[in-house]
Amino acid sequence: MAASGRGGGQAIGAVVLDASAVLAYAKRELGTDRVRSVLDGAMISALNFAEVAGKLALEGHDARRICTRLIGFGLAVEPFTLEDARAVGELAPASRRLGLSLADRACLALGRRTGRVVLTTDRAMARADLGVQVELIR
Repeated sequence: MAASGRGGGQAIGAVVLDASAVLAYAKRELGTDRVRSVLDGAMISALNFAEVAGKLALEGHDARRICTRLIGFGLAVEPFTLEDARAVGELAPASRRLGLSLADRACLALGRRTGRVVLTTDRAMARADLGVQVELIR
């Protein structure tokens, strides 16, 4: 049920953001406009938010400041729940051939749990047919 492309008729904020989409926005890369259009009310798994903070810090950015601003813009950080952990495990066999990481599966699990579209830059995730609609932002 993966889908790529722009738009999709989603209401503002009715999406789950993958770490790659948030990083594209934070670093003003291609896809920034799409993320900006949904940031207020969008959600991200706490696991993926940790990935964002870590990558920003490793690249020398002020991760704390950027993450605080993202939350201020309306991004909701959702706890990584027991239900999510089980879903991540269940997704492992089907996603293995695509090389999806634990964080990728956490994002998909949150999308599945909430019924929201996942926005990402990860083409492998967009090819996944795991019961979650996925949209590429670039």
